[in-house]
Amino acid sequence: MSLSTPESVQKLQTALHAKAKESPGYRFYALYDKVYRPDVLLHAYACCKANKGAAGVDGQDFEDIEKYGLERWLGELAEKLKGKTYEPAAVRRVYIPKSGQPGKFRPLGIPCICDRVAQMAADRVGRSPSARST
Repeated sequence: MSLSTPESVQKLQTALHAKAKESPGYRFYALYDKVYRPDVLLHAYACCKANKGAAGVDGQDFEDIEKYGLERWLGELAEKLKGKTYEPAAVRRVYIPKSGQPGKFRPLGIPCICDRVAQMAADRVGRSPSARST
């Protein structure tokens, strides 16, 4: 599934990309505040939801978040990020079969949805506007 990047996030990506191209030696010291922007977090959540995926160690899935209230949930995540109190949770470890090797398994780490959304938001801020959306 392909998601289109919202115009506000595209504008942010384009502005950052233009500055980077214009001044190759420029250091972006203040990108962290872009990660917890509501539009960036909402797009990151949509990308994570489109990827589907299991719940992490907290057992929370997308349906639980939407029952709780997506706007409220994203607001709480934004506050933790803004206040620099956000801490990622442990990763749930499951073992999946190795393809072509019956009886052999490999570990797979499944992060919580809030960790996936925070990671995706950081990815979207640092992504070139011409890069694929998801």
